Amino acid sequence: MAPTIHPTFISLAVLLGAVWAISQVFKSVRRRSKTTPLGGPPRPSFFFGVSRSLVASKDGSTILEKWAEEYGPAYYIPIALGRSELVLTDPKAISHIYSNDTYGYVQTGFAHLFIEMLVGKGVIWAEHDNHKRQRKMLTPAFSNSAIRNLTPLFTDSAYKIRDAWDGLLEQSGEAVIDVQSWMNKVSLDSVGIAGFSHDFGTLEGKQSDIADIFDDFGRHKPSFAQMIVFILSAAFPVVWRLPTAKNKLVMGFARTAESISRSLLERTRKHNSLAGGSKGDKSVIGILIKASDESSVAISDEEAIAQVKVLILAGYETTSISLTWTLLELAKKPELQQRLRDELLTNFGGGSDPTYEQLNNGLPYLDAVVHETLRLHAPLWQSARVSTVDDVIPLSVPIKGSNGQTIDRICVAAGQAVQVPIRTINRSDNIWGADAKEYMPERWLDEAGLPAKAQEIQGHRHLLTFSDGPRTCLGKSFALTEFKAVLSVLIRYYTFELRDGPDTKFDMGRGILPRPKVAGEDGCCLPLRVRRVE
Repeated sequence: MAPTIHPTFISLAVLLGAVWAISQVFKSVRRRSKTTPLGGPPRPSFFFGVSRSLVASKDGSTILEKWAEEYGPAYYIPIALGRSELVLTDPKAISHIYSNDTYGYVQTGFAHLFIEMLVGKGVIWAEHDNHKRQRKMLTPAFSNSAIRNLTPLFTDSAYKIRDAWDGLLEQSGEAVIDVQSWMNKVSLDSVGIAGFSHDFGTLEGKQSDIADIFDDFGRHKPSFAQMIVFILSAAFPVVWRLPTAKNKLVMGFARTAESISRSLLERTRKHNSLAGGSKGDKSVIGILIKASDESSVAISDEEAIAQVKVLILAGYETTSISLTWTLLELAKKPELQQRLRDELLTNFGGGSDPTYEQLNNGLPYLDAVVHETLRLHAPLWQSARVSTVDDVIPLSVPIKGSNGQTIDRICVAAGQAVQVPIRTINRSDNIWGADAKEYMPERWLDEAGLPAKAQEIQGHRHLLTFSDGPRTCLGKSFALTEFKAVLSVLIRYYTFELRDGPDTKFDMGRGILPRPKVAGEDGCCLPLRVRRVE
């Protein structure tokens, strides 16, 4: 016999639903009275808004770009349960949002919950003074001098790939290799060695629980129910706690990363105690231990563990994705691959490797390739914020509101959801020109020649890939140096071709972040034909 639901619970649910609905009506009326009227697409349904079509799309950035062309660089989109979100592609407006980040604009309730579940209450979760405190504490680990010392470690990891691949190529001189799998391994091992003095050993064939969890994300196929949960979570963050298949993966990562992080902290604390303290340890984990032992900094073990989990996640996901995209683009365009190889062999053909300074300032085409990948294939596709106060957002060019009036600023009410569509902006024809969707490293060889609208963007090298303002990526120099160091080794020693020739079809895999994959094949695999450079 099916269990009955007590009428009291039904009445309570109805009452709570009614209270929520009434509160939303009042909030909506208040926001509209304080909000500049702007254009935007019509609402297809109260329940989903346009969220369903954006989530279901393989690339929602193209839809957002189309709406920006139609409605201008600031417009509203209807989202779930009658709410609206302000979408900004105007450089001055975006700069305003980012410059007021963590105070005037904070992460959404859903983002807060998701980050807390995934990695805990670390620097990417924190807001206000808490964020400032945690970021200040971590900054020395990512200074130029710290990254300079780590550069040989990144190169060493790349040579471990060479050792393994040479074995695969020994018989026939070529092999089809899933480069995505190897970029995952080099990213995980590098962040372990550089950040925590711990070698996960995946490049040498060791099994890693954390690597297995990341692989499970790549094989996961999203369901319709999961899409509904994701959409509803924007209005009701607690819905994300439902035990969907994706959420089980998130909790699996959290538990595994928690265990590894706690073990690394305890091991390093014990080692430093025997060595007489952590004063000279400038690694991420050394700085965390030093901070947790000093009452003036007051970082808890919970926060320290969260920072380790953040670095494992960020170091693995973003760098591996960027390296994979680069090898794919260079396999598609062998002439670009050869130009990069010529630059590297001309400077380092005798067996030496580039220094930190050379990686960052002495190899212009390597730098151009790296930044073109970061432009065209930003790992994080958007950033969402909520205003904490009534605000006035300036615009770089006047636009017409939905009432026909010309405006040069936008008034928003506290509680307004705001989206900065990073991928849309990085690939916008209106900002980057007619060739914005093409992979063209040459555009970076003369940065002064970039389109005027692109030069208005305030992020790193006129890109929003690393965000901007108080939340600009703390590990930016770490990521760029590792990216360049690994690529500089691989391109000198190997050539890369599409496995099935120029007609090979590719798709987007859905891991924690989107990844390239061969169309029609399971998992986030990217097999390329690899040969030794003669």
